[in-house]
This record gives sequence, structure tokens and C-alpha cells, in this order.
Amino acid sequence: MASTLGPFSSPPSSIKPTPKLHFPSSIPLLHIPNYSHHHHHSLLSRSHYGIVGFEVVSCSVKKSKLYDQYPARIERDPITVASGRRYDAPRLSPEPSHLLGTASFSAKKKDGITYPRMGPKRELKFALESFWDGKSSAEDLQKVAADLRSSIWKQMADAGIKYIPSNTFSYYDPVLDTTAMLGAVPTRYGWNGGEIGFDTYFSMARGNASLPAMEMTKWFDTNYHFIVPELGPDTKFSYSSHKAVSEYKESKALGIDTVPVLIGPVSYLLLSKPAKGVEKSFSLLSLLEKVLPVYKEVIAELKAAGASWIQFDEPTLVMDLHSHQLQAFTEAYSELESSFSGLNVLIETYFLISLVLQRNDMVEYFGEQLSGFAFTVNRWVQSYGSRCVKPPIIYGDVSRPKAMTVFWSSMAQSMTPRPMKGMLTGPVTILNWYFVRNDQLPRFETCYQIALAIKDEVEDLEAAGIHVIQIDEAALREGLPLRKSDQSFYLDWAVHSFRITNCGVQDTTQIHTHMCYSNFNDIIHSIIDMDADVITIENSRSDEKLLSVFREGVKYGAGIGPGVYDIHSPRIPSTEEIADRINKMLAVVETNILWVNPDCGLKTRKYPEVKPALTNMVSAAKILRKELASAK
Repeated sequence: MASTLGPFSSPPSSIKPTPKLHFPSSIPLLHIPNYSHHHHHSLLSRSHYGIVGFEVVSCSVKKSKLYDQYPARIERDPITVASGRRYDAPRLSPEPSHLLGTASFSAKKKDGITYPRMGPKRELKFALESFWDGKSSAEDLQKVAADLRSSIWKQMADAGIKYIPSNTFSYYDPVLDTTAMLGAVPTRYGWNGGEIGFDTYFSMARGNASLPAMEMTKWFDTNYHFIVPELGPDTKFSYSSHKAVSEYKESKALGIDTVPVLIGPVSYLLLSKPAKGVEKSFSLLSLLEKVLPVYKEVIAELKAAGASWIQFDEPTLVMDLHSHQLQAFTEAYSELESSFSGLNVLIETYFLISLVLQRNDMVEYFGEQLSGFAFTVNRWVQSYGSRCVKPPIIYGDVSRPKAMTVFWSSMAQSMTPRPMKGMLTGPVTILNWYFVRNDQLPRFETCYQIALAIKDEVEDLEAAGIHVIQIDEAALREGLPLRKSDQSFYLDWAVHSFRITNCGVQDTTQIHTHMCYSNFNDIIHSIIDMDADVITIENSRSDEKLLSVFREGVKYGAGIGPGVYDIHSPRIPSTEEIADRINKMLAVVETNILWVNPDCGLKTRKYPEVKPALTNMVSAAKILRKELASAK
């Protein structure tokens, strides 16, 4: 749970509930088509970007005793009554091919695509964290990594897989690896050329004592996070990380010939952002001619090492692209064509990640207490850096046999006169972060079942005296189809699912929600339609990008808490730094709706990091409250 101070202009102990809005009668219900968007929901996930490798689990699907009650309960729901009727769900047949992931090589030839890089018992996670804590050396970390790579390649070779990928391993993130390969290090990190080492690499990923990390955001609206490159007209590119070649040689020394995998030049640029101080209108694709010479060097070195195949991942090809963006692909690979002589080249568009999950407390805690869920023991996947999750499986109808959090929330409330916030995971997030049964279509039927279960918990919390309840929808955007023409359908039922969860509470109960790193600006009106009293959003790594919505005149009438510091970094922000962030927010957000809070929950941080950061945050809020009061 993230500590929160707000509304900004009031003392922390003051709760001034915003009246709940009435639901308009025009909200449509159950009219979402049966489309398969960019999450593929089989039990075997394929992606280079961190999330792979679940065993197929066989579960018998049985209808629960409450199954027949779901339609009736939905019909009794106030939103449904206002809507007047249930709509049949039209279907898209066949499923849109552009929304499905593609495999790199033919399954008939036993060709490989990727493999979990964390290790069966999260060996890489623990090696990374030991190195970051100064308990082990760089050599120790490199040995763990080499052992994992060797084990992975040997397992694939022993399984008879012909085309085994390399350069899919990463100490943190493959996009950051590409930034290192290109030497595109932001100047603030003080890199002076040469091969990029761990100090610079992890400073970009996590920040350090004096510098914040680079922005981290979701990979194609999934819950895998990548480090966003910062580029501009003055960015100098040079071949500065030989990782792809080193790993190819490493596999070859084991007697295993692999297929090196590179993130393609066009997708790399399209996934980047203008660096601080660079005009937002700057065309990142204008850097293509500067980037391609580095790719030519990498290709030449791979050829010299003996590579016969190279794979380029260009996942942005599945997006709605403008003609000049599509032309960039033609120009890039036409320019590289001469370098491909003697090589087999594969250009891939897949980016599939179905395990869009977050920390275990949010993922498994509620699933363990709801019916219809199955779990795994050691099937860890990567969310970002060293952070891993284990995705549960929804195999049957969802219901809540008994209260889940009421006892603990009530006990906590009894120990303080201040309002205690109940914390729940929202239905859309549970849907998007779990493997979902494929025998119940459309998917929103499962989401509505989850929403009704959460609704019961919300009302029990309220009855127990908890009058501030947070329903996290951290993954709201993660189910959003990539094609804009399909997005309104999804947003309609996703917002509707959230509103079901809290439609029965009193106006004196505050409903909060929270969303993780993502691009919210183009769905801000759907966020407003969720009708939460307060929303907190991860913001600190995004150069206040979220605030641009308010600069453009969008009015958000409820409370809002853009994160004031990055909880994914061990760096402790000063009081002055936090106060400066709050002042920037006050320039575009009214004082009576601004909440002061960290980016997210503090589970990933140690107490020596948590306490001083929260102390500085509270101090900054008090200083600015005093300044605002004296200015009146």
C-alpha cells in the first residue's frame, strides 16, 4: 500500500468525500465483441521480453453453485437496471490476425523462440539483488548469468530444437541492452565512451544516489516494463556493447549454433522519446541514418563470428502506423541489405506477452480466496528488472466464499484514529493479470463475475467501518487492443466492471483507484468515467507527462495523486526535490484535489529506504501547505 497524503490542501487525517456521481442511463452493457486482442490466453506464452515458459495445467471446469445466479445478479445491478437490457455480443470471425502473436520459426521443425531467463528458482533475481546490495561481485553475477544461459541452450538443444535464439538474456531489459549497444546513454550519467559496464547500465535502469533512473513504461500495454530510450538531434551513436556477439560466441563454444536476436532499428526509435529539452515534435525516425551504421557493425561482427541467421524484432509493425513510419522500415532494411549477404535474416513482428502480472500480493492474495482459481509453485516470470510474478489460472466460475480482507482491515483501523484504507485488486486487473479460461466467451463475462465478488467485499468493508476503499486497476490499459478501432469496446466494459464493484457504497465512502506506468493521456475520458473519488498514478519517471493532459484543458473533478517519487529505485529523494515536483503539479492541478503519494506500493523497498523517503515526502507536503496558507 502506498502512503498517501491528501487532499493536498487538508491535513492528512481529514477525509472529505466527493459525492458519487449517478450512473447515466446510456451506459451500454454486454455489447463487446468476442475479439482476441494482443494478449494471447493459452497457457504457453512466447516472448523475448521476459515472460515465458508456463507448463500446461489441466483443470476440470465445473460450474459453481452460484453460476446460475450471475445473470440474475447482473440484472439486479443498478447500472444494468439503468441500461435497460443486456446486449448480445457480436463476434469477429475469424479472429483478427493482426492481434495474434506469431512464432519465430516453424513448430514442425522443432524451432525455438525463447526461454525464461530468471532461472527455475529465480537465480538471476537473487544474484542481481546481491550485487546491487554490495554482497557479491560483478564476476559472481556474470557467472550466475553464464550458467543460466548455458543451461537454457543445452535444454533446448537436448529437446531437439534446431534454431535456438541468443541475445534474449538480459540483466534488466532488452531495450536497455539496445540502448547500450548503440551507445545512446543520456549525458547526465557521465559515460565517457568505451564498453558500457554495470555502473552505467544499472544507473540508467535504477538510478543512483545522485541521479534518477530513465523512464520505465509498459511494453505494448502489458505489465512487462521496459526502459524508454531518451534521444535527440545531438545524440551520438557508437557501438558500445558487444553483448549480442559475446553471447553468440559463448553458445558456439558450447557446440550450439544460435540465432542472435536484435531489436530492430525502426521499432527501437519508435519506442523512444525525445530527451529532456528536445522539442516534442522532434522526429525520432530522423535518427535512422545515424543508428544504421551501428547495426551494420553488429551484423558484420556476428557474420565474422560465424552466425548464419540473425533475427530482427520489429514489434511496432503490428501498430496503426502512418505512411512515413511504414516507409522507415523499407528504408532501413534497404540500407542494411548489403550487410545481409551470406546471412539468413528473419524480421519478426510478434511481441506477445500473456502473463501481464504484478507483485504476488496483488496477484495471488485474492485469487487464493476466490473460487475458480488454480496456482503454480515455481513458474516465475519477469515483470521488470529482478521483479518476478507467478500468474494464477482462472479455470472455473468466480465467486467469493467468504470475506477476504475485512478482518485485517478492521484490526488495523482499530489501532489508529486516522482513516484506514481498504485495499483490493480490481476485476479488470485480475482478468488481465491471470490466465483466463477459454471456454467462457466473451471474456467480459468472467470480468463481471470477478466484479460481483469484489463488490461483495467492498460492501463488507464499508459495513465494518472502513470508509476509504482502494480498488486498484493497475492493469486497466493492459487489455486495450492495439488497433484503435477496437478500443472503445474494451473500454466500455472495463469501466463498467469497475463501477459494478462500488455501485452499492454510501456517498460518505471514498473510492480510490490506482494505475501503474502507462500512457493514460489518450484514455483520460474513460478514467474519468470510472467515477473514482481519488486516483493515484505512477508519474515520477515520466517527466510529468501525465500533467500535460491538464495543461491541455481536461478537467478532472475528483482527487488525483500523480506519484512524487519513484518506488522502483533505491534512490531516496530529498525534501526539496519532492517539493519541486509538487509545485509543478500545482501549476496545473487545483490544490483541493491534489494528493501527495509515492508512485506505487512500497513492497519492493527496504525499510532503510522507505522511512527516509516517506519522511521527506511528508515534510515537503507540510512545507507547501504552510506556504499556501500564508499566501492566502
